[in-house]
Amino acid sequence: ASVLLFLNVWPRGMLAICFVCFLSFVSAGQDFSGYQSDGMLLEAGFISFFFAPPGFRPGLAPNHPPPRASLFLLQWEWFRIYFQSGAVKLLSGDPQWRDFTAMDEYYQNGPLPTWIGWYVQHLPHWFHAATVAATLVMELGLVWMLFLPRRWRILCFFIVTPWQIGVILTANYAFLNYLVLAMGVLLLDDPFLLKVAPRRWKRRLEGRLAKPENPATAPEIGILTFYRGWQTATRVVSSLLLAWVAYATSAQAFWMYTKAPGLMLPVRVLEPFRIANSYGLFAVMTRGRFEIEFQGSNDGQNWAAYPFRYKPQVLDQPPGIYAPYQPRFDWNLWFASLGTWRDYPIVPNAEVRLLGNEKDVLALFAGNPFTQKPPRQIRAVLWQYWFTTLAEKRATGLWWRRQWIGLYAPTLEQGEDGKIRVVEWPSVPTRRGME
Repeated sequence: ASVLLFLNVWPRGMLAICFVCFLSFVSAGQDFSGYQSDGMLLEAGFISFFFAPPGFRPGLAPNHPPPRASLFLLQWEWFRIYFQSGAVKLLSGDPQWRDFTAMDEYYQNGPLPTWIGWYVQHLPHWFHAATVAATLVMELGLVWMLFLPRRWRILCFFIVTPWQIGVILTANYAFLNYLVLAMGVLLLDDPFLLKVAPRRWKRRLEGRLAKPENPATAPEIGILTFYRGWQTATRVVSSLLLAWVAYATSAQAFWMYTKAPGLMLPVRVLEPFRIANSYGLFAVMTRGRFEIEFQGSNDGQNWAAYPFRYKPQVLDQPPGIYAPYQPRFDWNLWFASLGTWRDYPIVPNAEVRLLGNEKDVLALFAGNPFTQKPPRQIRAVLWQYWFTTLAEKRATGLWWRRQWIGLYAPTLEQGEDGKIRVVEWPSVPTRRGME
């Protein structure tokens, strides 16, 4: 359906299929689909159903411009992603945003760093402090250009677009930044796009955007009357749904500042569909990078690590660029590393399944150190990771250095009777920089 949507084949039908399928995935995924980016995509997908032109092969649909309400709601979502993210940075009380140190280790401590981010982090502090200031100015100030005349919206596009590209290059946030980047195109209009289009495209685009005149013949008048009646009915339903989404998203924005219970009653009805969300990125910055590593053993003394596909693990392996793909297992382990195993059952559950060499779980790793038979014991340990310095990188070729923290989750053993028992319980690990 997504490929057909890209090819502009029955866009409304394909958007409906994509929305239902992704909503089903998000609902079934539970802990694997609780990310803000999932809500962003569902909200944008739902509104895009009304934004897209009708018909099986609509082309540029000059006779069916998108409803102003759907265009505004997509722009409104774009605005809220920025502005609410800026607001939570100040409302959270995190001192790192106030003392301009929030970006000093940002590139290292995110879910999945990139090799470009490794180099950027080694820039001087004044650069990172400037990016903190620029982030707050852009999220809290510049995005208001959306509500200004046309020239200001175009200027805003050329400010936020390079910014998003920079984020994509220096961190892996799945499809989030690509989605925000795409919605930013809605700051532009057709005359501007025609003006900057290559000359050989202009005539073709102008021809397709010209509205053809199709006067109805006498036999067609009855059909045309029915069609117009159906069109009016669908417009009424669409307007009511879009108005509901507009109210729900606005109510959540105001909820950040005034806790009025009556505001949220219509919002709760839409919660299962994830089409009216509240956003807020990086309210509190992570103060250290911790990694969970699964290890297996046959004697309880010698341990072999299960290699990850995407997470930092091997010290001489550069961090890669994987977005827009999102390895959700690796992402969940990053969140788990900041908490305790009791709050993240994904870790002990993975241990149990590794004791059985279950194929579905092993497929999440880059390899299996126990190909002949499952290990007798499995444990999950915790490391703290840092980027190496420029000098260390030149001397050793390593991108990372790490330090042992301790046991993260219970060490499990499967007996000859098939029962699983706990061999060792973890103590509370001390995370440097998180005290």
